[in-house]
Amino acid sequence: MTDRPLTLMAVHAHPDDEATGTGGVLARYAAEGIRTVLVTCTDGGCGDGPGGVKPGDPGHDPAAVALMRRQELEASCDVLKISDLEMLDYADSGMMGWPSNDAPGSFWQTPVEEGAARLADIMRYYRPDVVVTYDENGFYGHPDHIQAHRITMAALEMTTLTPKVYWTTMPRSGMQRFGEIMREFHEDMPEPDPAEAAAMAEIGLPDDEITTWVDTIAFSGQKFDALAAHASQGENIFFLKMGKERFGELMGMETFVRVQDATGATVPENDLFAGLR
Repeated sequence: MTDRPLTLMAVHAHPDDEATGTGGVLARYAAEGIRTVLVTCTDGGCGDGPGGVKPGDPGHDPAAVALMRRQELEASCDVLKISDLEMLDYADSGMMGWPSNDAPGSFWQTPVEEGAARLADIMRYYRPDVVVTYDENGFYGHPDHIQAHRITMAALEMTTLTPKVYWTTMPRSGMQRFGEIMREFHEDMPEPDPAEAAAMAEIGLPDDEITTWVDTIAFSGQKFDALAAHASQGENIFFLKMGKERFGELMGMETFVRVQDATGATVPENDLFAGLR
C-alpha cells in the first residue's frame, strides 16, 4: 500500500485547451479527491491580444499575450481545482501553415526527444496513474497538438511507468450535433466547401470505436467557467455563446480512446480510473 494519491495527468498544447477537451474530467476527479496535474506545453503567444488584435497584425505582442494567457490559465486551474500546473513554455507555433511554425524555439520546431525528456522528468515526479493527451493528428491537425501527442508518447517510453493512457476524441454523432448547433447560432453561416466538409467528417470517431465515456454533466458549469476565464480568447471560443444550459447539453460527456492499459478493465468503460480503485 502507498500513501501516494491516485493521479491524473493531462498534457495539453495551449492555455484554454485544458478546459475545452478535459475540463469535465479534471473537475470531476478533483472533486473525487484525485490529484490532477496539468502540463501546458506552449505559452499561447499566438492567441489574440487585447482588443482582439490578431497574430501578425500591428500591435500584437506575443510576449504580452503569453503573460496574459498565463494569468488566465491560472484562473482556469482555480475553477477546475487542478492540483498542479506545469508549463513547458515553448513558443506557440500558431495554426498549421503559419510562418510561426518555422520560428526558432517554437514547439513545432523543438526536437521531440528534447520535449519528451522534460516531460518524462515531470512524469517521474508525479507518477500519474492516468495520462490524457491528443491522438496522432492532434484531434484536428494543429501542429502544437500533434507535437504534444508526440512528446507524451515518447516520454512514456522513456520512463518505467505504466499508466492507463487515453487520447481525447469526440463521437461522430456528437460532431454532427455540434454542426447543427453551430448553424443554429450562425444562421448566415455558409455551407462548407466539399473538401472542408470531408475533413470535418473525419474528426472524431464512430461511436462504437470510443472506449471510454465519462459523464461530467454535473461539472459542466465549472467547465464553462474555466473556458470563460480565458476571456482574451472569447472571440475564438464558440462554446461561450451557448450559455451554460446548452453548453452542458452538448459538452456534458467527455470521450476518449484508451491506448494503454495494464488493469484489464473491460471496455467500453465510464471511468478513466476503472481497474485502479
